[in-house]
Amino acid sequence: MSPREGRGQGAQVGTLRGMADPQEVLSRRVQSALGAAFGPEFADTDPVIRPSQFADYQANAALALAKRLGRKPREVSAAIMEHLDVADVCRAVEVSGPGFINLTLREDWIADQTRLLLEDPRVGVPVQERLDIPLDYSAPNVAKEMHVGHLRTTVVGDSLARTLEFLGHNVIRQNHIGDWGTPFGMLIEHLLEVGEESAEADLLTSDPNAFYQSARTKFDSSGPGADDFAARARRRVVALQGGDEETLRLWRELVGLSRVYFNKVYAKLGVTLTDDDLAGESTYNAVLADVCDELEAKGIAEVSEGALCVFLEGFIGREDKPVPLIIRKSDGGYGYATTDLATVRHRVEDLKADRILYVVGAPQAMHFKMVWATARKAGWLPDGVEVTHVQIGNVLGGDGKILRTRSGAPVRLMALLDEAVERAAAVVAENRPDLGAEEQAEIARQVGIGAVKYADLSVSHDTEYTFDFDRMLALTGNTGPYLQYAQARIRSIFRKGGLDLSSPRGGITVSEGAERDLALKLLEFGAVVEQVGALLQPHRLSAYLFELAQTLTAFYEHCPVLTAPTEAERESRLALVSVAFRVLVQGLDLLGVEAPEHM
Repeated sequence: MSPREGRGQGAQVGTLRGMADPQEVLSRRVQSALGAAFGPEFADTDPVIRPSQFADYQANAALALAKRLGRKPREVSAAIMEHLDVADVCRAVEVSGPGFINLTLREDWIADQTRLLLEDPRVGVPVQERLDIPLDYSAPNVAKEMHVGHLRTTVVGDSLARTLEFLGHNVIRQNHIGDWGTPFGMLIEHLLEVGEESAEADLLTSDPNAFYQSARTKFDSSGPGADDFAARARRRVVALQGGDEETLRLWRELVGLSRVYFNKVYAKLGVTLTDDDLAGESTYNAVLADVCDELEAKGIAEVSEGALCVFLEGFIGREDKPVPLIIRKSDGGYGYATTDLATVRHRVEDLKADRILYVVGAPQAMHFKMVWATARKAGWLPDGVEVTHVQIGNVLGGDGKILRTRSGAPVRLMALLDEAVERAAAVVAENRPDLGAEEQAEIARQVGIGAVKYADLSVSHDTEYTFDFDRMLALTGNTGPYLQYAQARIRSIFRKGGLDLSSPRGGITVSEGAERDLALKLLEFGAVVEQVGALLQPHRLSAYLFELAQTLTAFYEHCPVLTAPTEAERESRLALVSVAFRVLVQGLDLLGVEAPEHM
């Protein structure tokens, strides 16, 4: 099998492991017992290891296997127990209920594994076998303001890029901006009229919507005639598509000015997109005719009512009529389907994709299914290449409708981010008057932007959520500031003790229940990050970090750190919270949320 064959979900990718995730360790041990008890064909059976309220974990495989083996569940469990070798990991193993195997971990094993985290710069996150992963996200339009609708695709996509890279993959960011098509005739003519050095042209870097609306107003209100604005704009489209050099120069200027604006937003939002990641619609213009010709030559596309269309089995619309994927319009123009087919071909053939991800709004689901089905039929998308639509839900206002301004316009993303920082600044000024103005401003930026991003990433990407500044900026509950405070509190503990947080400490013990709970939670981190990479669900990492912060709060209530009863307990607890600090900071970084020095 070649490296590019047979690759499915990222969860199936090979992994280079160091740390021991308790659930995985127990899974392997139970699987080994299954093979020994019932034959080699059972060695790959899912042992169904789950957290338990009666022990640390529970192996539930017996219930699923009983029918297959024709035996009672408790008999199956007893047979597993005869071959189960976990004495070095568990201090108690027992069968309960209809056939559950309860597994309680040894405290010394937990301590040893947590000590390994202390020494591991990756805090338990494995390095996976590298895949090449083009990741399509953000995708604003040239000469248009980025609005709140771009927030989720940008934030979710960036978190996935960070996570997959940390897992060892080659992530190829693809910012598929809208930089080609009919509106550019209108925009170029407007730029010529107002002047390339004018204040109106400067709007492209500060308020693109104002520039676009001025052009649109001229276009819609121009009268009939060969030299009116609308006619000139239409001729300009023909010149652009025909490769006229002066028109292309003006088009490049429009794109360049918009790029300056995009970068302002990305810098404010703290995402990892750069100019090198731009892969707009114009990138594929030269190959669109070839895409159509090849599909037609292979008998996949046919002319219907003047347009070149692909009709795919299973895609039926109203009145049971087949839904066409139009790849060349009746006027000879190309649409999104043509460009998206070209991107698939490019990402497979040129970028050598093993896995292609599209972080795009949920309403595009049908479109992508048809594009991918066509690409597979054409041989451009092999079965061994996984392609996934990471569907993005809407951001809602307090009225339960898509978030808009009072005038009904989409909320400008930059204005929303500015307001988040302003609100955070007021909170910081009230709570930390002891800090200087410059430090207050930096914390406000980190907290305000982090709050907006975390609110988005803490819910499943394919669901809607309500935008609420008061909830987002709260220091309690499942919020970005709560997690930022959790790591800042650990910084404070080490400052108060005059200790170096970056120096590893040893001697971890877990004699107290709260110590044990914290250590077990820390050991889950690597598996959670792997799960995010496999399932493409950053909210799972958010949920884990929130649970970790809550576990830390309970730990502080029962286990004083700097004032621990003995020096050994003090050292152990300092080591535990230093691991927690590194997990929190690394986890927040994978979400794209900064970790302030002070809160």
